[in-house]
Amino acid sequence: MVVCVHGIGQQGLGEQSLLASWQPALQDGLTRHTAASRPDGVAVADRASSPDVDMAFYGDLFRPAGSYLAVGDPVLGPGDVQPGLEQELLAAWWVAAAEVDERVAGPDADTLVSVPGWVQRALTQLSNSRFFAGVALRSMVFDLKQVARYLTDPVLRVAARERVVRLIGADTRVVVAHSLGSVVAYEALCSLPRHGVRALVTLGSPLGIANLVFDRLEPSPVAGRGVWPGDDNVVWTNIADAGDVVALVKDLRPRFGERVRNAVVHNGAKAHAVVPYLTDQLTGTAIAEGLA
Repeated sequence: MVVCVHGIGQQGLGEQSLLASWQPALQDGLTRHTAASRPDGVAVADRASSPDVDMAFYGDLFRPAGSYLAVGDPVLGPGDVQPGLEQELLAAWWVAAAEVDERVAGPDADTLVSVPGWVQRALTQLSNSRFFAGVALRSMVFDLKQVARYLTDPVLRVAARERVVRLIGADTRVVVAHSLGSVVAYEALCSLPRHGVRALVTLGSPLGIANLVFDRLEPSPVAGRGVWPGDDNVVWTNIADAGDVVALVKDLRPRFGERVRNAVVHNGAKAHAVVPYLTDQLTGTAIAEGLA
C-alpha cells in the first residue's frame, strides 16, 4: 500500500480527483525504474508496478465555506499578507525565485526591512517568474496563508495530520508526500512510533527551511536535529528540482541526518508540480524499494 499526501493549493479538489493524476504518474515512475533496472531497458510488469494507492486529503480544511453567489477562494491581495510568518515566507520565495530565474528582479538590502509596498513588489516579481507562471495573485496569497496557518493553527494541524494517520495501516509500506504535504506526512509518521512504513518519499519539500518551517515542527528538533520519522528501517528519500522555490533547502541531511537520501531532478518549466516529480525514475526507484 502507498499513501500519498498532497501539497498546497488543492482545496478545490478531493481524494479521487487527485488520485486521477497522481496514480498514473506514480506508476510511470515505477515503469522508469523497472526499465532502468533491465539490461534491455524494457519495463516489465512486476508486483510493484501496480500498487494499491490511497490519498490522504486535507485540502478541504482550508476551503472557505461556500455560500450562494460567493463560492471559491476569498479575494485576496497584497494587504492580506500578514506580518510575521506570511511575510517571511513571501520574502524567502522572492529571494529563491530571483536566484534561479533571470526574469525576477531580486530584493535589495532595504526592501525586506519593511519598506512600504515591498509585499506588492514581491508578488509582482513572483508573478513574472517561470515558477509562478499562470498563478493568480490571490491564489499565491492563499497558498502563503495555507502554509502559515498549518504551522500556527494547532486545531487544523492535528486535523490534517489525522487524515494521514487514519490511512497508515499494517500494510502501508510507502508514504509519498509533496510540498506542504511532506510536513504533514513527516509529523504524522513521528506521531506513530511503531508504524510499518519502510519508505518516506518527499517531493518539493519545505521541511529544511530554518526558522520558518524546520524550527516549528512537531515534535521539535533536538539540538538542531529533526526527529527521525520512524525506526531504523525507514528509508527517507528527498527529491527536489533545482528551481523549486518552495523546496528552498534541497539537502535535508544537515537538518535530519546523513541517512536522508537527497536527489535533484529536472521537472522543466513546472518545477514544483507533482506529476513530473512522480514520473521521475528516482521517485519510482524509492517507491519500488519500499514495496519490495
